[in-house]
Amino acid sequence: MLGGMPDLIRSTATEVVALLRAGEVSPTEVLDALEAHVTATDPVVNALPIRFFDAARVAAQRLERDRPTPTGRGWLAGLPVAVKDYNDVGGQLTTNGSPINRHHVAAESDAMVRRLESHGGVPYAKTNVPEFAGGHTDNTVWGATRNPWDTGRTAGGSSGGSAAALASGSAWLATGNDLGGSLRTPAGYNGVVGVRPTPGLVPRKQPPVPFDALWVEGPMARNVADVALMLDALAGPDRHDPLTHEPPARSFVERLEELPPRLRVAYSPDLGLLPVDRGVREVTEGALHHFASLGAEVTSACPDFTGAHDAFQALRAQLLATINGHLLETDRDRIKDDIVWNIELGLTQPLTAVQAAERSRGELIHRTMDFFADHDLLVVPSAQLDPFPVGWTWPRDIDGTEQHTYVDWIAITFLITLTACPVVALPCGFSAEGLPVGLQLVGRPGSESELLAVAAGLERSVGIAAQLPISPRER
Repeated sequence: MLGGMPDLIRSTATEVVALLRAGEVSPTEVLDALEAHVTATDPVVNALPIRFFDAARVAAQRLERDRPTPTGRGWLAGLPVAVKDYNDVGGQLTTNGSPINRHHVAAESDAMVRRLESHGGVPYAKTNVPEFAGGHTDNTVWGATRNPWDTGRTAGGSSGGSAAALASGSAWLATGNDLGGSLRTPAGYNGVVGVRPTPGLVPRKQPPVPFDALWVEGPMARNVADVALMLDALAGPDRHDPLTHEPPARSFVERLEELPPRLRVAYSPDLGLLPVDRGVREVTEGALHHFASLGAEVTSACPDFTGAHDAFQALRAQLLATINGHLLETDRDRIKDDIVWNIELGLTQPLTAVQAAERSRGELIHRTMDFFADHDLLVVPSAQLDPFPVGWTWPRDIDGTEQHTYVDWIAITFLITLTACPVVALPCGFSAEGLPVGLQLVGRPGSESELLAVAAGLERSVGIAAQLPISPRER
C-alpha cells in the first residue's frame, strides 16, 4: 500500500480489475498511477513510443459517465491496455514502425481494439514494433526496444514492445499478434505470457486476406490468469473476419482450475530438425519436472515437420507480397532490406512453390491431428537461443548452424504456426546469465481452456510470474 492506495503497478491485472469493480479505485486514478510509472521507466526500455494519456482519460471519464456501475463496465472494467503499433486506435498514430506511415492517424479502432474497448479496456499507448514484421523490435522511426531483464539485449519481436512494457510494469495487459512467432518469442524473452489462439477466436484488423490462417491476434499479460481475462475480452465474431465465431459458452477465467484428468505431454527441444543452443535445451528439459508435479505423463515425441521450413517461407512471402507488394513501386527506398527481400521473394517465386507449400501445410496439419490422438500437449522451447545483443539485426548462427534469413532463427515458432494449433507461451526458468527462458505449450485446435489451465499449474510451480514487474536492469 502507498498512502492508503494499493501499489497498483505491482498488482496484477486481475487484482486491479477487482479494485475497479469494487469501486475502490477509478479508471482515471489507475491511469494517473500508470502514467507516472511509464514516465519514469520507459525512457530506459522504449516499449511505448506513442502515448496518449490525455485521450485515455477522456475515454475513461466517458466510461465512468456512461457506465456508472463498475460491474457493468465489462471484463476489464476500465483497465488501461497497451496496443501494438500494428493495430489501430481511433484518432492515434499507427506507424507499423515505418517511415512510410510515420504520420498516419487511424480513423477508427480496429476489430480487436473495439472488442477491448467494448469490454471496458482503455487504450493509452502504442507498443513498439519492427518495421512491418520481424523478430527484433527496432526501427528507424522509434529506435530499439530493450529487454528489461538486460537492457543490452533484444526484447524479441514483433510484439517486443508489448512484452517489455509488461515485464517493466508499464502495462498490465498488451495486445500482440503472431505470424511466425511475433507473440511467442518476446513472451519467452521477457518472462511474460502470450496466447497465439486458434485462427478465428480473436478478430483481426479487417484482414486483407480474410481466409489466411497464418496471422492471428492474441493477448499478452504478466501471468496466466491475466492473459485468460484478456482473452475473454477479445474472443468473439466480427463481420469483416469470416473465420471468427462466438466465444466458448464458459469463460477462460472460469476454467483456469480445470486441469485435464489425464495429461499426456510430449516434449521436443528442436522439433526433430532445428539447431537449439545447449543452454536452452538444458533449461527447458529441466523444467519438465513441473509437468510431472501436475500428474502428467511426459515423453519425448513430436509430429514430423519435414518440409515445413520451406513451406512456411513460401507462404509467408506470398502473404507479405499480397499485402505490401505495392509498396515496392512507391516507397522501396524507405523499406528495410529484409522486408524488401521477403516481398520480392513472394513476387518472384514460382506458382509451383506456393502449391507445394500448401500441400506440405495440409500434410503437416493432418500429421499433427494424428499426433494429438495420443498426446494432449506438445511442449517446445519458445526460442532457439537466448536474447541476443540489441545492436544485432538478427543472429547469424545458432549452435554452429548458419542462419540465412532474418526469420530463420525463429523457426521453432513459425513451424508451429503451420499447424493452426493454439499456443500458450510462458517462462519456465532462467539462463546461466539470468535471462528468462520460455516454453510453447501447443494443443489441438480449440483447446485454449485446457492449455491455459495447464499453463496456470506450470506457472505456480515455476514461480517466475510473482517476480514481475521488474526494474530495468543493465548487466
